Amino acid sequence: MIRVTIWNENVQERMGVPGNEDVNRPGLPQSLLDQCAEMRRVQTDGAMHNTLRDLINEMPEAEVRHIATLEMPECGLSEDVLNDTDVLIWWSHIAHERVPDEIAMRVVSHVQRGMGFIPLHSSHLCKPFRYLMGTTGTLRWREGDFCRVWNTCPTHPIAAGIGDYIELDEEEMYGEFFDIPKPDDIVSMSWYAGGELFRSGCTWTRGYGRIFYFQPGHETNRSYFNPQIRRIIHNAVQWCAEPEHRTEERICLPVAEPMKNTK
Repeated sequence: MIRVTIWNENVQERMGVPGNEDVNRPGLPQSLLDQCAEMRRVQTDGAMHNTLRDLINEMPEAEVRHIATLEMPECGLSEDVLNDTDVLIWWSHIAHERVPDEIAMRVVSHVQRGMGFIPLHSSHLCKPFRYLMGTTGTLRWREGDFCRVWNTCPTHPIAAGIGDYIELDEEEMYGEFFDIPKPDDIVSMSWYAGGELFRSGCTWTRGYGRIFYFQPGHETNRSYFNPQIRRIIHNAVQWCAEPEHRTEERICLPVAEPMKNTK
């Protein structure tokens, strides 16, 4: 059974809701509060982590072991939680910098030791992704538009069961240049009605860990309810799960004698 942890910053879900003083402050723009209200309407039970939880729970070979959010102690990502995680799914948007460096580097260490990592949508700016990539993760963006997600690597396991393309009536536009290192594979590229292109599904390996960034998933759109988008994320969880490679943290080991030629 693949053990999945879902991390959601859980900030916009609580904005405008009484009793959440840590995210509600005087002077919040009405446009932001309206967006937060729309997010609660669109996402399952009013929260992104619930949408992703139900998506993963469709998989007979995976289970959601933990849901972690920013307001929890250690952001919900203690060593015990990460040791109990084969794949970490991450969704964040407006509070990337509120994740302490210590927690971000803890995630990086677990990825390097074999934990799979799937940052979604606006998580291109989350600290663990940036630290693993060594780049800024910046891109061009604008409000939603018609999007066609092209399958550019049909032989990759993440693309299994996916046709030539997926059409989304509306998804936030992300465009090039996307500041990431050269991917191992580009599983999908997205085209928007405005003419923009974007490397929307990319894989990397860091240490023993597999990483898949996937762009669809704007908070007020219904991309995660599209069966083909759900299939890609299911496939990605399976591909990223490498529990047999979990090891202790790698260190430089002294060697007492030179290796001998055994031939």
